[in-house]
Amino acid sequence: LRVAPALVLGPLAGYVADRLDRRATLIIGDFLRGAVFITIPIVGTLEWVFAATVIIEAITLVWLPAKDATIPNLVPRGKLEAANQISIATTYGSALPAAGIFIVLSLLTRGVKSSFGGLEAPVVLALGFNAASFILSGLVIATLHGIPRGSSLAPGDRTGVFAVMKDGWSYVVGTPVIRGLVFGITGAFAAGGVVVGLAQVYVADLGGGDPGYGLLFAAVFAGLALGMWRGPRFALAMSRRRLFGFSLTAAGVLLAVIALVANLAVVMVVTLGVGFFAGTAWITGYTLIGLEVEDALRGRTFAFVQTLARLALSLVLALAPLVAGLIGEHSVPMTDGAVLDYNGAAITMFGSAVLMVIVGAVSYRSMNDRPGTTIRSELRQSLKRDLRVYTDRGVFVAFEGGEGSGKSTQSRLLRDWLTHQGYDVVLTHEPGDTAVGQTIRTIVLSPETGELDHRAEALLYAADKAEHIHKLVIPALRRGAVVVTDRYVDSTLAYQGAGRALRATEVEEIARWATSQLRPHLTVLLDVEPELGIGRIDTQDRLEAEPMEFHQRVRQSFLALAEADSEHYLVLDARRDRQAICLEVRQRVTELLSLAERHHGVDA
Repeated sequence: LRVAPALVLGPLAGYVADRLDRRATLIIGDFLRGAVFITIPIVGTLEWVFAATVIIEAITLVWLPAKDATIPNLVPRGKLEAANQISIATTYGSALPAAGIFIVLSLLTRGVKSSFGGLEAPVVLALGFNAASFILSGLVIATLHGIPRGSSLAPGDRTGVFAVMKDGWSYVVGTPVIRGLVFGITGAFAAGGVVVGLAQVYVADLGGGDPGYGLLFAAVFAGLALGMWRGPRFALAMSRRRLFGFSLTAAGVLLAVIALVANLAVVMVVTLGVGFFAGTAWITGYTLIGLEVEDALRGRTFAFVQTLARLALSLVLALAPLVAGLIGEHSVPMTDGAVLDYNGAAITMFGSAVLMVIVGAVSYRSMNDRPGTTIRSELRQSLKRDLRVYTDRGVFVAFEGGEGSGKSTQSRLLRDWLTHQGYDVVLTHEPGDTAVGQTIRTIVLSPETGELDHRAEALLYAADKAEHIHKLVIPALRRGAVVVTDRYVDSTLAYQGAGRALRATEVEEIARWATSQLRPHLTVLLDVEPELGIGRIDTQDRLEAEPMEFHQRVRQSFLALAEADSEHYLVLDARRDRQAICLEVRQRVTELLSLAERHHGVDA
């Protein structure tokens, strides 16, 4: 009964989530579910219990994608992962407190029966509690004013039901990243369904019985909880796209170990790992949908994922025991009188592990945003202590690159466009955009300064950054502005670190300390050959006049920094047309603008 609505209404749920007012959908959906729960004990028939189950499930099919699509509108991008963790934890982690509440209600019901004799079972109070919780949820949502009103679709896109649904499906199928996410999540649910369907039989074959089955489920859910809570933090150097595919593949490999190792103690430990990577993939996948999918398509995308996941899970729950039973138990004679025993549950579980590995590998391949970077290097980098700070309010964009790469031009173009879009924009530069910085700029760049000790030069640049960040950049970010800076810490690492051949770790430690570890949300690296860039300059300052070998080291340092953290970098060929570069920068910056305050709109 709970699967039937997904077959009929699943595709339509996405249309409702995107076409109708999501706030109204959430409030009315909660009130309706509360009302249906109230009717169950009033009607009091088995037929109505079945009918109510279908109605509640149908409403939930519409309510869930509307809720998931709304969360990114309520929280900053930097907090979306944490918001999803809370959402999933409250949705799926309520079983334990619910059991406790049911026990309390059972005790209360006994007392009421002895005194009044009106209630026949604790189920009646439990249903009333469910109804009250839904009604309370609707009232709470009614107080939220951050949910956008009206349809998320632009007026020109509000076509018929089937046209809207077709657009959503076309987007999912035609976008590699979203296709990889949907494929991965659906495949993971299918593989997980095999484990759920066969776990009791498999544990019984290992001699664990019901206690072993209970321990296995406890290990799975403990791993899931741990993965959703800490999973994204264990591989900070890995982009979310790569982490999703990697986690699915790792879960598949560990599941294969469970199927092959006939030892209950080992199985319990490995099951914890399977749950951890499954939880990591789950929270990462949901966060990616919220970040990657535009608001007008988000409801349909979530509905598409949830419908496929439900159907895949239901299908394999029904088929997995059947397949295992058909395979049966077999014994294969080995050498020296040894016999290899295997059963259908283990073989079917191993097949689901292979499926999950394939799904993970395909998802990783279609979503890999760092080709050429190894997983080993990212995991090694993740083990290092991370002190990076990204503000949750305001957007910080840095332009970096060698001499003559066009940083100042692109900075101004971005400033002009953002200002026209209604954002508060601060265009700045290093060194020299503060009173103290102007004096430092004269010292470090004027040819009259002559030869400076390399360490003294690095310290002067650090002093400029400290004054610049704390007097100008941070105050602007706190009020929600977009800060666009021409050069930042990367220039110090490239020029004073690589260019001057100082120890990179020491230079970075000084620069990061001076800037309080503040990182740009996006660094645009305009890459150009030093010969071409220097050739664009008429009058050279101290640094521009350095030998070509110096500038080659600077360029390689910039590229290495970008490769190590491609999630926060946009590397562009500075030889391209100015307007083409500008458009690509705008596209990437647009993804970050939910963090900034917009003061007015722009007429179309």
